Amino acid sequence: MRTEEVLAATATGLWRWDNRAGTVTLDAEAARLLELPAEHSVFRESEVRSRFHPVDWNEIYGVVNLAVSESTLAEARLRIVDEHGRVLRTVRSRSKPLRSDGDYVLVGTLQEVAEPQPGTTGAHTPITGDWRRSREAFLLDAGRALAEARSTAEVLRVAYSLSMPGFSPDGLAVFGVAGERLTIIGHHGHNMGDEGPFSDMPLETDYPAAEVVRTGRAVYLPTADDYRDRYPATWPLARRFGRGSWAFLPLIVAGRTMGTWMAGFRHPVTFSPDERSVLTTVARMLAQALARAGVAETERELSLGLQRSMMPSLGPDIPGMTVAARYIPTGGGLQVGGDWYDMIPLPNGRIALVIGDVQGHDVRAAGLMGQLRIALRAYASEGHRPDAVLSRASRFLSGLTEAYEEGEQTGARFATCLYAEADPETGILEIARAGHPDPVVMTGDGTAVIRQTQGGLPLGIESDADYPTTRITLEAGETIMLCTDGLIETGGHDLATGWVRLRPILERHTDDLEKLADELVQAVHGPASHYTTGPLADRREDDIAVLLLRREVSTTHPTAPRRTALTIAQAEPERIAAARTLLRELLHDWADPEQVDSAVLLVSEMATNVLVHTDGDALMVAQASGDHGERRLRVEVSDGSDDLPHKRRPGEMASSGRGLVLMEMLADAWGVDPRGAGKSIWFELYESAEAEPEP
Repeated sequence: MRTEEVLAATATGLWRWDNRAGTVTLDAEAARLLELPAEHSVFRESEVRSRFHPVDWNEIYGVVNLAVSESTLAEARLRIVDEHGRVLRTVRSRSKPLRSDGDYVLVGTLQEVAEPQPGTTGAHTPITGDWRRSREAFLLDAGRALAEARSTAEVLRVAYSLSMPGFSPDGLAVFGVAGERLTIIGHHGHNMGDEGPFSDMPLETDYPAAEVVRTGRAVYLPTADDYRDRYPATWPLARRFGRGSWAFLPLIVAGRTMGTWMAGFRHPVTFSPDERSVLTTVARMLAQALARAGVAETERELSLGLQRSMMPSLGPDIPGMTVAARYIPTGGGLQVGGDWYDMIPLPNGRIALVIGDVQGHDVRAAGLMGQLRIALRAYASEGHRPDAVLSRASRFLSGLTEAYEEGEQTGARFATCLYAEADPETGILEIARAGHPDPVVMTGDGTAVIRQTQGGLPLGIESDADYPTTRITLEAGETIMLCTDGLIETGGHDLATGWVRLRPILERHTDDLEKLADELVQAVHGPASHYTTGPLADRREDDIAVLLLRREVSTTHPTAPRRTALTIAQAEPERIAAARTLLRELLHDWADPEQVDSAVLLVSEMATNVLVHTDGDALMVAQASGDHGERRLRVEVSDGSDDLPHKRRPGEMASSGRGLVLMEMLADAWGVDPRGAGKSIWFELYESAEAEPEP
């Protein structure tokens, strides 16, 4: 018969506890004794710890340390409990501790032994060590567990799991204060709805928890008679729980009573000085833990509020295009920083995509980011071209950081930014870049390449910086990615190694943009990122913003748009006639001849106004797009003058001033867009499948 079978026959199992690794190896019998799956396996220390009575687990540390120092066996009797804290059995542990660089490995046996019967001396005495020593170990363990809790819910879970040495409560409740009323923060050992009568109780009520809040002094009630005699008005509320003793202790932080902790006991408790000392110490630690959790939750709520207010939604769907975006804040502080993205509808029907990164990861960076984002939206909404938008934004940020320097906060800040104006119909993107990483384009076959673009200095470095533009065309089925350097460099990477990490992910996902965005973030912040560290020693966390745009493949194969363009110089006014001819040829099969005449008239008026009222040339660009019978004509005439036209009311004999009046009467849509150095006047006509019959 094998050794394992012999041990199992005598209800004896083998265990190996590695203190440094935080693991416990159990054979099948030892696992069965601990109410774990009966098979040889390696468990986390926390899993095994949850199966021992807390008092016994605290005591075993002292036994092991003594055995290590004396080179003897560590022997102890340990109670095994279920998930509700009920004792299932008692086991004897005989183990040999092996010291290793200050840590130890415990190797030995676990054997089931007969439990002391209720009423005997052994049932109420500590299994190893004396009660006072057990109390000190319990308080150390409780303090450590409460210190690690990061939310109110975690603090309450820890409080409910504490098993006090010799007098563990079977019911707990934590009361808070809201104005002049008592509230329930959490409870344990009660049924759902039991908190009803206590959840909104006036502080003047003759109830122990309310009295503790009013006076800041603990209330101990050793017997039911003590409760009934002292608080007759609220005794009926407590009687139905069938408890024999109660302790109500103040939760005090910085001299202020923030609530009450109630511990109820099924069996009578005399509340000796030692027992009161334990309860008072736990109450103090609980109050501190709740205060810390409250501060942390407030910071998280503030962080989420800042993120929600500063990170815009992607807005309405873009016809023929799909957009996805993610923002992941830095891991420290309020979890806000200077990275952002934005999508801005433009007056000319196009869409502006913006992504940027303000220097720093603090609240000031977040504040500057918010102001810069608003300024960029304002400049874009005025119709400026990408280069003009960034030039104005740089001037704005430069002036803003100078204002900071004059105040208490010193040190100029800069920002990188990429601004792309996208035409959903043609897929053309005009990109201006201010010290920001280049975009990445994924072709229809899944190849990902960095698209080199012209760029300028980061925003805020020079107030009069120039930003050249680069025009690219996003073909059907292609995707462009805009991101901040946090996506590339987090984890100790530089631009080169970071790109090597991201490229396989980009080429693996070509369909679902939302899934692709999640995979990109997971590659940086997920577990796998720890095994692909870069060559740099600095692994500080950084914000991440990523914006993905795909031009979808059309299944209807719409007709390619018709385009024509013509420059009309000041010295060649006769070319206005050529412009009229070109436009008629463009619209040779337009359904409504009257709309063609209107278009020709409006082009003539727009070009003439440029030659008469400015010193520059006029550039006409016309495009007809869509399916026959449902097409849209868009005509733009641009010039280099910043003077915007104004609508006038000409008299019957006036020879000018009718241009904008005619546009308002004849065009389906029209507008004037500033273009940085100049402006563009445009109108649109929408084709009707059935032209109105002539009279």
